[in-house]
Amino acid sequence: MITLGEYIIKNQAEYPSASGELSSLLSSIRRAAKVVNREINRAGLVTDIIGGSAGSDNIQGEAQQKLDVFANDVFKAALEARGEVCGIASEEEDYFVGFDDERQCNAKYIVLMDPLDGSSNIDVNVSVGTIFSIYRRVSEPGQPVTIDDFLQPGVNQIAAGYVVYGSSTMLVYTTGNGVHGFTYDPTLGSFCLSHENIRIPEQGHIYSINEGNYIRFPEGVKQYLKFCQEKDDATRRPYTSRYIGSLVSDFHRNMLKGGIYIYPSGTNSPNGKLRLLYECNPLAFMAEQAGGKATDGFRRIMEIKPTELHQRTPYFIGSCNMVDKAGEMMIEHSAE
Repeated sequence: MITLGEYIIKNQAEYPSASGELSSLLSSIRRAAKVVNREINRAGLVTDIIGGSAGSDNIQGEAQQKLDVFANDVFKAALEARGEVCGIASEEEDYFVGFDDERQCNAKYIVLMDPLDGSSNIDVNVSVGTIFSIYRRVSEPGQPVTIDDFLQPGVNQIAAGYVVYGSSTMLVYTTGNGVHGFTYDPTLGSFCLSHENIRIPEQGHIYSINEGNYIRFPEGVKQYLKFCQEKDDATRRPYTSRYIGSLVSDFHRNMLKGGIYIYPSGTNSPNGKLRLLYECNPLAFMAEQAGGKATDGFRRIMEIKPTELHQRTPYFIGSCNMVDKAGEMMIEHSAE
């Protein structure tokens, strides 16, 4: 049985120029995930953690849950402590956070994260997750980080991953050499290799979308949903609809079983709900490394140049054939 720590060390030769810093950074994320996992598992017993709103909103105007704030603080502290990160940006922070002591100003990496995706599901014991993305800084080492360090396109990512806190807790990541999953064994206190070199099936039979917003969907999305629901024995349609409402959980299932996740424009969020930097880019990197695709309906997600930290985008991600088919219908009906 190979632990995550052992696997990271074994494969750190993938990045010889990192001199071990990237491995140490991933270890910091691993430790923070164990702390958050512990609190999520205790949430129903601890009244100062469970109970919904923390009494504040994030910059997107969404009510923060107490565990949102807790997870953000845990990951931020873990990343600051080791000295490999010069700054972070988080869905729960209004602006990026620079770590400004001498060692950290010379660090090579910045991290963007959604500390607790799907946190509104905690009170009903539904899976939630953490998403992270790692870039090499573009500003001069030795100087404080700048906004340009964080507004990089997804193609510049050197690592990305997520943790899904569910019936079992898994940490899944890529450094650009495949996607690998590790399941947490609480008896050992370690993440152990359980899914090496994950591949998304080219064609799945699951679609994940909040159909309650159907009336406002673009015509291309409506037509794709009709396609998914039509009976056709040759293509095993109709497909199965599965929507958890936690992006990490929906993506994780579709990556293992094959499927497509869609959060389009035309909902209560005109530009889509999901954040390009904290959610879409890291999962797009993982999808592509696993043989899948991610677009905004027209463009490859990882080629979009960000213009703001909390930028939103429509999102189509999953099995190649399904994303391609949805894209064809988006283009066909784009003028309607």
